[in-house]
Amino acid sequence: MSTETLDPTDRKILAALTDNARLPVTELARRVGLSKTPVAARLKALEDGGVITGYRASLSPIKLGLTHVSFVEVRLSDTRQKALEEFNAAVRRVSEIEECYMIAGGFDYLLKVRSRDMIHYRQIMADVISALPHMASTSTYVAMEAVVEASALTL
Repeated sequence: MSTETLDPTDRKILAALTDNARLPVTELARRVGLSKTPVAARLKALEDGGVITGYRASLSPIKLGLTHVSFVEVRLSDTRQKALEEFNAAVRRVSEIEECYMIAGGFDYLLKVRSRDMIHYRQIMADVISALPHMASTSTYVAMEAVVEASALTL
Protein backbone atom coordinates (compact mmCIF):
# COMPACT_ATOMS: atom_id res chain seq x y z
CA MET A 1 0.00 0.00 0.00
CA SER A 2 1.32 3.47 -0.89
CA THR A 3 0.11 7.05 -1.07
CA GLU A 4 -0.99 6.43 -4.66
CA THR A 5 -3.46 3.75 -3.51
CA LEU A 6 -5.00 5.86 -0.75
CA ASP A 7 -8.38 7.31 -1.64
CA PRO A 8 -9.86 10.48 -0.10
CA THR A 9 -11.63 8.48 2.64
CA ASP A 10 -8.40 6.74 3.64
CA ARG A 11 -6.73 10.14 3.82
CA LYS A 12 -9.55 11.48 6.04
CA ILE A 13 -9.14 8.47 8.35
CA LEU A 14 -5.38 9.03 8.57
CA ALA A 15 -5.81 12.77 9.19
CA ALA A 16 -8.33 12.13 11.98
CA LEU A 17 -6.08 9.51 13.60
CA THR A 18 -3.04 11.79 13.30
CA ASP A 19 -5.01 14.41 15.20
CA ASN A 20 -6.28 11.91 17.81
CA ALA A 21 -5.23 8.25 17.64
CA ARG A 22 -7.63 7.39 20.48
CA LEU A 23 -10.78 8.11 18.47
CA PRO A 24 -13.32 5.30 18.80
CA VAL A 25 -14.23 3.69 15.49
CA THR A 26 -17.79 5.03 15.81
CA GLU A 27 -16.52 8.62 16.05
CA LEU A 28 -14.04 8.03 13.25
CA ALA A 29 -16.87 6.68 11.09
CA ARG A 30 -18.97 9.76 11.83
CA ARG A 31 -16.10 12.08 10.87
CA VAL A 32 -15.44 10.39 7.52
CA GLY A 33 -19.10 9.80 6.64
CA LEU A 34 -19.18 6.00 6.64
CA SER A 35 -20.62 3.37 8.92
CA LYS A 36 -18.54 1.60 11.55
CA THR A 37 -17.95 -1.68 9.63
CA PRO A 38 -16.33 -0.20 6.49
CA VAL A 39 -14.18 2.13 8.61
CA ALA A 40 -13.00 -0.81 10.72
CA ALA A 41 -12.17 -2.72 7.51
CA ARG A 42 -10.24 0.27 6.13
CA LEU A 43 -8.33 0.62 9.40
CA LYS A 44 -7.33 -3.04 9.26
CA ALA A 45 -6.24 -2.66 5.62
CA LEU A 46 -4.17 0.45 6.51
CA GLU A 47 -2.55 -1.45 9.38
CA ASP A 48 -1.97 -4.63 7.33
CA GLY A 49 -0.60 -2.56 4.46
CA GLY A 50 1.94 -0.93 6.77
CA VAL A 51 0.59 2.60 6.39
CA ILE A 52 -0.39 2.69 10.06
CA THR A 53 2.61 1.31 11.94
CA GLY A 54 1.29 1.73 15.48
CA TYR A 55 -0.49 3.89 17.99
CA ARG A 56 1.46 5.71 20.66
CA ALA A 57 1.36 8.65 23.00
CA SER A 58 3.03 11.78 21.69
CA LEU A 59 5.01 13.31 24.54
CA SER A 60 6.11 16.92 24.89
CA PRO A 61 9.88 17.04 25.35
CA ILE A 62 9.53 20.60 26.65
CA LYS A 63 7.07 19.55 29.40
CA LEU A 64 9.46 16.71 30.27
CA GLY A 65 12.30 19.18 30.75
CA LEU A 66 14.22 18.17 27.63
CA THR A 67 14.58 21.66 26.19
CA HIS A 68 18.12 21.43 24.85
CA VAL A 69 18.48 20.10 21.27
CA SER A 70 21.82 19.36 19.65
CA PHE A 71 22.65 17.93 16.26
CA VAL A 72 25.79 15.85 16.15
CA GLU A 73 27.78 14.99 13.05
CA VAL A 74 29.47 11.63 13.56
CA ARG A 75 32.44 10.27 11.67
CA LEU A 76 33.26 6.60 12.14
CA SER A 77 36.69 4.99 12.08
CA ASP A 78 35.29 1.98 10.19
CA THR A 79 32.38 2.01 7.73
CA ARG A 80 32.29 -1.65 6.75
CA GLN A 81 28.87 -3.30 7.11
CA LYS A 82 29.62 -5.01 10.44
CA ALA A 83 30.82 -1.72 11.96
CA LEU A 84 27.72 0.12 10.72
CA GLU A 85 25.47 -2.57 12.21
CA GLU A 86 27.27 -2.34 15.55
CA PHE A 87 26.97 1.46 15.58
CA ASN A 88 23.29 1.33 14.60
CA ALA A 89 22.47 -1.19 17.33
CA ALA A 90 24.28 0.88 19.97
CA VAL A 91 22.57 4.13 18.93
CA ARG A 92 19.14 2.50 19.24
CA ARG A 93 19.86 1.84 22.93
CA VAL A 94 20.53 5.52 23.78
CA SER A 95 17.28 7.14 24.89
CA GLU A 96 18.66 10.69 24.53
CA ILE A 97 19.22 10.16 20.80
CA GLU A 98 15.86 11.16 19.38
CA GLU A 99 16.78 10.62 15.72
CA CYS A 100 19.70 9.12 13.83
CA TYR A 101 20.34 9.24 10.09
CA MET A 102 23.09 7.68 7.99
CA ILE A 103 24.34 10.46 5.73
CA ALA A 104 25.91 10.49 2.28
CA GLY A 105 28.43 13.32 2.47
CA GLY A 106 31.29 14.63 4.54
CA PHE A 107 30.37 12.63 7.66
CA ASP A 108 28.67 9.30 8.37
CA TYR A 109 25.71 9.97 10.70
CA LEU A 110 23.62 12.85 11.97
CA LEU A 111 22.16 12.52 15.47
CA LYS A 112 19.44 14.62 17.07
CA VAL A 113 20.08 14.60 20.81
CA ARG A 114 17.67 15.89 23.47
CA SER A 115 18.88 16.84 26.94
CA ARG A 116 17.94 19.04 29.88
CA ASP A 117 20.69 21.60 29.33
CA MET A 118 24.29 21.98 28.16
CA ILE A 119 25.69 20.29 31.28
CA HIS A 120 23.48 17.27 30.69
CA TYR A 121 24.42 17.25 26.98
CA ARG A 122 28.15 17.32 27.83
CA GLN A 123 27.62 14.34 30.14
CA ILE A 124 25.77 12.41 27.40
CA MET A 125 28.53 13.26 24.94
CA ALA A 126 31.35 12.26 27.29
CA ASP A 127 29.80 9.13 28.76
CA VAL A 128 27.59 7.76 25.99
CA ILE A 129 28.07 9.16 22.49
CA SER A 130 31.87 9.18 22.63
CA ALA A 131 31.77 5.53 23.72
CA LEU A 132 29.69 4.36 20.75
CA PRO A 133 31.44 1.71 18.64
CA HIS A 134 33.82 2.85 15.89
CA MET A 135 33.51 6.53 16.88
CA ALA A 136 36.24 8.64 15.27
CA SER A 137 35.04 12.24 15.72
CA THR A 138 32.01 14.44 16.26
CA SER A 139 30.90 18.01 15.64
CA THR A 140 28.00 19.46 17.61
CA TYR A 141 25.52 22.14 16.56
CA VAL A 142 23.17 23.51 19.22
CA ALA A 143 19.66 24.46 18.12
CA MET A 144 18.49 27.88 19.27
CA GLU A 145 14.84 27.48 18.25
CA ALA A 146 12.65 24.88 16.56
CA VAL A 147 11.03 26.69 13.65
CA VAL A 148 9.37 23.55 12.21
CA GLU A 149 9.42 20.31 14.14
CA ALA A 150 7.40 17.36 12.87
CA SER A 151 5.56 15.28 15.42
CA ALA A 152 3.66 13.27 12.79
CA LEU A 153 3.31 13.00 9.06
CA THR A 154 0.49 14.83 7.33
CA LEU A 155 -0.96 13.83 3.99
